[in-house]
Amino acid sequence: MKNPSSVKIAIHSSSDFYGDRVINFFKKRNIYYNKDKDVSFSTRWIDYCQQAGIQYKVVNCFESNIVSQLEDCDLLMWHFFQHNYKDTLIAKQLLFSLEQAGKKVFPDFNTCWHYDDKLGQKYLLEGISAPLVPTYIFYEKEDALTWAKNTTYPKVFKLRGGAGSANVRLVKGKKEAFKLIKTAFSRGFPQLDRWENFKEKTRKIKIGKENIFIGLTKGIYRLFASSSYSKLKGNEKGYVYFQDFITDNDSDTRINIIGDKAFAIKRMVRVGDFRASGSGIIKYAKDEIDTRCINIAFAISEKLKFQCMTYDFVFEKNDEPLLVEISYAFDPHGYSACPGYWDKYLKFHDGTFNPYGWMVENLMAKCRCQI
Repeated sequence: MKNPSSVKIAIHSSSDFYGDRVINFFKKRNIYYNKDKDVSFSTRWIDYCQQAGIQYKVVNCFESNIVSQLEDCDLLMWHFFQHNYKDTLIAKQLLFSLEQAGKKVFPDFNTCWHYDDKLGQKYLLEGISAPLVPTYIFYEKEDALTWAKNTTYPKVFKLRGGAGSANVRLVKGKKEAFKLIKTAFSRGFPQLDRWENFKEKTRKIKIGKENIFIGLTKGIYRLFASSSYSKLKGNEKGYVYFQDFITDNDSDTRINIIGDKAFAIKRMVRVGDFRASGSGIIKYAKDEIDTRCINIAFAISEKLKFQCMTYDFVFEKNDEPLLVEISYAFDPHGYSACPGYWDKYLKFHDGTFNPYGWMVENLMAKCRCQI
């Protein structure tokens, strides 16, 4: 029988998106980690390991012999990104393969197969009768046009992937819907909407969320040069996705569940817009959060065995919470000001906390249970 103290963790780092490397072995546990700039969980995992006295190692999971490199490890952690093309090629496949081989991984299959995949999320959440905003997907142009002719407006158009309200539009009538549908079943949509990207850069400059020189330079550059991800991934086509537009929401509520703990923020919509995700306008007070959303999020995470999940909620006219979408990943910068967290009994715990440490400890605990 294996000694619990000899459990080895691995944390991977993706090199392309912002740069990566891989570190050195723990005495008692190895951690390979993924470090994508300062938005990655990986730097937080490393900090936690250093503070907790856990020795760690960094490897490159894109190396051909990565499976043999991980033979002496029990756990792998990889914060992979939806807009890193190399990550999208292999992260899920490697994680699932290792999981099948008996290793514990983060994120595991249950947690991430639907990451950045709104099509998959629709079927998953409808399948468990979650309170999902009514969602419509079509794979045939004529079916979509018939629906668009007879439905009510406005609707929200989305592509399969995208974060921070990227690839999201408000559709106010049939004419606009018809145009989107025809594009979806012809040339398709680029992964990056260059004009929308420029407008978002200027908005962030105005509210002080982005340096004026850097923001304008990036925004103007992207007007003429597509991102490498967009070039490699190609256009989205062959389907069309709409959701009902839930009116009278000046914000959304984002609930983060990690194991038996929850933390949350309220994100206000952009000025003159309907989108809250990526706005950067955040309220943190405990009283801003409707605990019904926390209850729903805990119930879904338990049912679907998620390790870590964020849930975006809005409220319909009768004040009932509706789920918009989910994601295992989130931007750490948006949560550092949270005043505390809730446990599964909805008891609030004041003070700072380390959700990235929770991820490490929860994964290690699962491994110990098998020893």
